[in-house]
Amino acid sequence: MVSYFLRRLFSVAVILFFVSFLTFVIFFQLSPDPAVMICGKTCTPERIEQIREQLGVNQPFLTQFFTFLGGIFAGRSYGAGEAAIHCAAPCLGFSFQTSQSVMDMIVSRLPVSITIAAGAAVLWLLIGVSAGLISAIKSGTWWDKGAMMFALGGISLPNYFIALVLQYVLVVQLQILPFPSTPDFAEDPLFWFQSYIMPWSVLAFGYASMYARLTRANVLDTLGENFMRTARAKGLPPLLVLRRHALRPSLTPIVTLFGMDFAGLLGGALITETVFGLNGVGKLAADSIGKNDQPVIMGVTLMAALFVVVANVVVDLLYAFLDPRVRIKA
Repeated sequence: MVSYFLRRLFSVAVILFFVSFLTFVIFFQLSPDPAVMICGKTCTPERIEQIREQLGVNQPFLTQFFTFLGGIFAGRSYGAGEAAIHCAAPCLGFSFQTSQSVMDMIVSRLPVSITIAAGAAVLWLLIGVSAGLISAIKSGTWWDKGAMMFALGGISLPNYFIALVLQYVLVVQLQILPFPSTPDFAEDPLFWFQSYIMPWSVLAFGYASMYARLTRANVLDTLGENFMRTARAKGLPPLLVLRRHALRPSLTPIVTLFGMDFAGLLGGALITETVFGLNGVGKLAADSIGKNDQPVIMGVTLMAALFVVVANVVVDLLYAFLDPRVRIKA
């Protein structure tokens, strides 16, 4: 197990290195000159060259890349002398458009994205897995058909449409919820919950639909396995057979999907945060794309990649605890 874990950590480092390299190529070599974007259209060539020197983009490509990697672990400085700007480790870059460290910008927005992702994850797991399980047990009944119609609707409707409908009905017409914001939980827990319930519901609706369909298919397949017939033949109670022998192996694909989905949301629910005006990582990415703030876009991309890769390792380690047929070879 230890050797397997170490191998997985090594693979994480290798993947993140190549993701960093490709991201750096895309945003700093194939995109418009960041010095021109910062300086503006009326800027003189001399001023553009000064900005290029301060940013370090006048250096050879590999020098720029390894300077960027070194900044993540040891920090770096932009420019020289009294005008130099120091970016403390871990430095994912510096936004000259906002005069802020990219890491500071991400960290300040991350609590909102974590709150949205965690709340939505709880909802879609409870609703999706429960609906899929009931649908599989009641296969062919109106419970099954109703749950699958719900799942089909959730998959078909885009997030921004559901968000706009909820805002119009619950905020404008019925006025039972406030417009989503980012209040402090300690100051008013009820207002905090009311502010986040719509973003949670919007995100959870689509994911719960996918999880319901996947859970139903997995449970139905597992119920037809030989070991399930053996468990029933031994006279075990139906609920025990379902919980211990059917549900656990059926959850293995759910864990995989959940790890990837949750990690992706930690990188920012772009559409939901933008529609509701919540200052999370997703909205930060959308705003940065609109301004072509390349260091911020790259920083968000790398942060999202880190979440996904780490989640993949955690999912692999959880397999053995959920399905006795799965064993990790150390």
